[in-house]
Amino acid sequence: MNPTPNHAVIQPAPVQPALDCEVAITGADARQRIVDTAYGLFARRGIRDVGVNELISRAGVAKATFYRHFASKDELVLAFLEQRDRQWTVDMIVADARRRGGTPAEQLLAIFDVFGDWFRRDDFEACSFINILLEMGATHPLGRASIDYLARIRGHIQQLAEEAGLRDAEDFSRSWHILMKGSIISAAEGDADAAKRAQAMARTLIEQYEP
Repeated sequence: MNPTPNHAVIQPAPVQPALDCEVAITGADARQRIVDTAYGLFARRGIRDVGVNELISRAGVAKATFYRHFASKDELVLAFLEQRDRQWTVDMIVADARRRGGTPAEQLLAIFDVFGDWFRRDDFEACSFINILLEMGATHPLGRASIDYLARIRGHIQQLAEEAGLRDAEDFSRSWHILMKGSIISAAEGDADAAKRAQAMARTLIEQYEP
């Protein structure tokens, strides 16, 4: 018996592969996508203001994928700090200062030229290591990690001071780092010339440590 129009045979629809927000994202890509998303959010807003659900949504990954790569939010923050050190400290500050200065002393001073450009950018977000240290506290694991990364910055300054032949390079680096951190805070307060002011004091500091 042929089916009538009222008894049409309904063919099952072809099964489509399950789609979610992770299509075509490999494991390594998914991890980097999460870190890149966290980078922008943590740098602008800090740690406590950004929740895991927002990170997952903005990264476009599934919750299971997030926790496959990061057992906790704190673990992701540590990955963010590592990337921040690589992109901000090494690639932006140190590398750019070395390109701008012809001698180690000029490269030290050029740090504040780099800062001057950075302070005027629309996306200036101050120093994440300082921000997280103040937000989480020095005894929190993330605060301690931030202290370690700040120490790495001093290490770069100490190396430049040694190359410049300055006396007591370790002590010099601590004083220089105070100028760097102070200028960042002043810029966050709205002083667009903070880098220029710090650079003037930095010239005097170099003179004090010359042999």
